Amino acid sequence: MSKVMDIDGRRIGPDSKPYLIAELSGNHNNDINRALAIMEAAKEAGADAVKLQTYTADTMTIQHSGPGFLIEDGPWKGRTLHDLYSEAATPWDWHEPLFLAGQKLGLTVFSSPFDETAVDFLDDLGAPAYKIASFEMVDHGLIRYAASKGKPLIMSTGMANYSEIGAAIRAAKESSQIDPIVLHCVSSYPALANDCNLRTIPELETRYDVLTGLSDHSMGTVASTVSIGLGACVIEKHLTLSRDDGGPDAGFSLEPHEFAMLREYCDQAWLALG
Repeated sequence: MSKVMDIDGRRIGPDSKPYLIAELSGNHNNDINRALAIMEAAKEAGADAVKLQTYTADTMTIQHSGPGFLIEDGPWKGRTLHDLYSEAATPWDWHEPLFLAGQKLGLTVFSSPFDETAVDFLDDLGAPAYKIASFEMVDHGLIRYAASKGKPLIMSTGMANYSEIGAAIRAAKESSQIDPIVLHCVSSYPALANDCNLRTIPELETRYDVLTGLSDHSMGTVASTVSIGLGACVIEKHLTLSRDDGGPDAGFSLEPHEFAMLREYCDQAWLALG
């Protein structure tokens, strides 16, 4: 594997230290000052980037409590999708101050767009990359549009089988000369250790000839650290100031001191490979 990627001046590939992304998601708890504090904590803990999510509840779903709209299992059981997305969404008018804060901190900021208007909005803000979330891997229109901006594209595979992953990669390549980075992901919150299936990571690399990584929803740092030995170049983990503060993603997020441990463990695992 000789492929390399560059995001905001940071080289990504097997010959570079693992690229660590702190996922903000809904851990801002509807307080922009908390979001800014999480960004500062991410920088202090050694994150390379902070990732946002760019959507509104109304662009994601409708207000409905029928089958398919009411969550039946997991940490959000009993809530409607519209209610969950309303709580977790990062307001669009926060994006510019968050991007500016990243510049001051020396921390890369990019986001997951969920429709073409979000892609354009992020492009206007100068986002250096885009992340396609697991649930959007079959939205080839979104993938093509994001890839057409000519910026690096990272995609998570949590909801996709091999055929769908291949189709998503082809869609990205139709619009860009830059191959996407593909993150193995288990869309379970939290993901249990025996469901992580980390041997999928080298399979993705071999099957599709792409850089790979892990979007990790498991508890702790073990899965992410092990994935480095299997070829992961990128790690994405949710970050919060304290799990005790609550929020839609708090239960499977790392606290700052744990994220600093993740940085150390992944770097040591990479060095140990030689």
